[in-house]
Amino acid sequence: MIKALLLCLAAFSVCSWAQTSKPHFVAKPSDKSVLGSQRDSSKSKQVKSAPNQVYHYQNADGVVVFSDRPPETGHYQVRIYDCYACKPSSNINWQSIPLFTQQYNEDIRLAARTYQLEAALIRAVIHAESSFRPAAISKTGAQGLMQLMPATAKELGVTDAFKPSQNIQAGSRYLAQLLKRFDGDITLACAAYNAGASRVEQYRGVPPFPETKAYVERVNILLQRYRKA
Repeated sequence: MIKALLLCLAAFSVCSWAQTSKPHFVAKPSDKSVLGSQRDSSKSKQVKSAPNQVYHYQNADGVVVFSDRPPETGHYQVRIYDCYACKPSSNINWQSIPLFTQQYNEDIRLAARTYQLEAALIRAVIHAESSFRPAAISKTGAQGLMQLMPATAKELGVTDAFKPSQNIQAGSRYLAQLLKRFDGDITLACAAYNAGASRVEQYRGVPPFPETKAYVERVNILLQRYRKA
């Protein structure tokens, strides 16, 4: 599974993927959110790989590397996460999980005014997508707070998907487009954000995918809670 993830990430650095369900952005080097480092290999124990994680770092030649093992020396970043609210078997209590009510206030308020969205909805989607982790990358390559992917992000003028202000603006604009497309129906717009607008139209409602059904239900729970926060 890890090998498949690495092949996908390597492909992102060469060309854009075909448009899929979410806004896309090409993987790129970043000096943000360094999560760890290794000492010289002669002074440390053998490094073990972790399941479902990809390590992102630059080698001695300055080449960007995506690997299932951290480097023997130097800084690295863990860059792979799953969609936070998409796992059907999640044991998280979405009715009581702590909310993020203060993070990125200015960016969220600006996006809400610009695209006539509820700030609570933007927060709910960010929470569901990345749990407010600006450096998050999914297994499909979606990046940043609102999990932007290459094709749509390019259309929306994104140059750095890890920059919260750009990510929130682009994700909110895309969400507003989906709301317009589905006549203001938040459930269908969120289903489209997760699975793709064409899938929602194909099934004439929320697609029967366990991940999408779980995602939509949890976004709605978070939305109600952020409205009251």
